[in-house]
Amino acid sequence: MSFTPSNRAKELASRVSAFMDAHVYRAEAAYMNHVQTATDRWTVPPVMDELKGKAKSQGLWNLFLPDSELGAGLSNLDYAPLCEIMGRSLIGAESFNCSAPDTGNMEVLVRYGTPEQKERWLKPLLDGRIRSAFCMTEPDVASSDATNIRCSIEREGNSDYVINGRKWWASGALDPRCEIFIVMGKTDPNAPRHQQQSMILVPRATPGVKIIRPMQVFGSDDAPHGHAEIVFDNVRVPADNMLLGEGRGFEIAQGRLGPGRIHHCMRLIGCAQRALELMCARAGTRVAFGRALAEHGPVREDIARSACEIEQARLLTLAAAEKMDREGNKAARDIIAMIKIVAPMMAQTVIDRAIQLHGAMGVSQDTFLADAWKYARTIRIADGPDAVHLASLGKQVIGRYGAKG
Repeated sequence: MSFTPSNRAKELASRVSAFMDAHVYRAEAAYMNHVQTATDRWTVPPVMDELKGKAKSQGLWNLFLPDSELGAGLSNLDYAPLCEIMGRSLIGAESFNCSAPDTGNMEVLVRYGTPEQKERWLKPLLDGRIRSAFCMTEPDVASSDATNIRCSIEREGNSDYVINGRKWWASGALDPRCEIFIVMGKTDPNAPRHQQQSMILVPRATPGVKIIRPMQVFGSDDAPHGHAEIVFDNVRVPADNMLLGEGRGFEIAQGRLGPGRIHHCMRLIGCAQRALELMCARAGTRVAFGRALAEHGPVREDIARSACEIEQARLLTLAAAEKMDREGNKAARDIIAMIKIVAPMMAQTVIDRAIQLHGAMGVSQDTFLADAWKYARTIRIADGPDAVHLASLGKQVIGRYGAKG
């Protein structure tokens, strides 16, 4: 097994890293200043449009898509180090049109969309002219088991579907550029358990779509992207908006979530690596009790443990990417579950150590650490909580080795 990236991936990684150094890190303060001081916080910071324009002009665009006609044509293994580099900044991925939930939604449209759906929604998403949201989680049921979903998608005649239900944590739905939702709901409650659900395209401007409120993550509403609670009240859309067909929702979800999960892990490794570097810089320049922090044994131990844990997660992520490329997403579900369990917890732990070493500064707005910790903690729930992945992985491992025992 080789984790060596292709020459093209190495060249792109060098260019992405240079772009981050020249533009993205420098733009973080302007981005956050806009969010914190703008009269309307739900507007796009101008610096983001500048970043996206520069990245697009340099061909650093849609790097996540393996389809060479639409994206960079990279394998998961080749994309991994690029995604890690982007993940070093919380505004990095969007600069290259590689941020969630758009990446997953674009992959859905590439794989399962009709030519008409691709023309209407995929093209402007690929161009970065619009953004999207994915509406799956519901407040009234345990959505970690998606068979619980109650949102109804009912056929009316030959031409329409009518949608009724309440969703929340629809990331990106509050973004002023968001124009399309992918909604998962129930089309046939009497079908077999995993064939009751479907996914359908709902334009945000459709009558009956009601944005209730922005959800807050540890007190932050994550403007201008945000996470919305939404009510769908007799929302009527054309039957042609159905994705793949009735009862295919779980099939689409599995195709969408495999790459989405590993992309989050790649980005979190970048967050953790940057946190480690900040820790080292802080330890070398800060003096306490007559010595630099770097000379204190517990500080060295935290840094050493962090370096080990990051490298372990990085190698596991690369192994998952390689297996996805070699055997497909379904065959790699075991190792995808492993990295989804390992990487967010690793990042949360490493970033927490960096916060502790920075003292009060670590929880302030003066570093990216507080927001990075919040991101890592959130991903332990998003795209399937730790407990679900542990249960699923445990079942697979028992099935593999139980009979031998």
